[in-house]
Amino acid sequence: MANTLNVELVAVEEKVWTGQATMLVARTTEGELGVMAGHAPLLGQLADPGSVRIKRDDNSELEYQVNGGFLSVTGTGVTVLAESCQFRNEKKDGRVVSGSEAETASAGGA
Repeated sequence: MANTLNVELVAVEEKVWTGQATMLVARTTEGELGVMAGHAPLLGQLADPGSVRIKRDDNSELEYQVNGGFLSVTGTGVTVLAESCQFRNEKKDGRVVSGSEAETASAGGA
């Protein structure tokens, strides 16, 4: 089992996703940033528009489109505070899962 970190993805009006992940990748104003367990603390500004990818321990990956906001990395995990957030897709075993199957799977983490 890989080291995991706590991830919270929050939009202005709702908590979008929360759970354990092996890695989070976000596009910031400084470029793409990958965060894994043990990452040094930091605060970053999300690109507008940008994307956030959450890689889970089961080799699946959730992708969200975000518009503005911040990313905070602490010793306990990472929190993404987005002005707005929309689910894009989920990848399982290298294939994109679409439609209601993907939305149901992504909602399972919230």
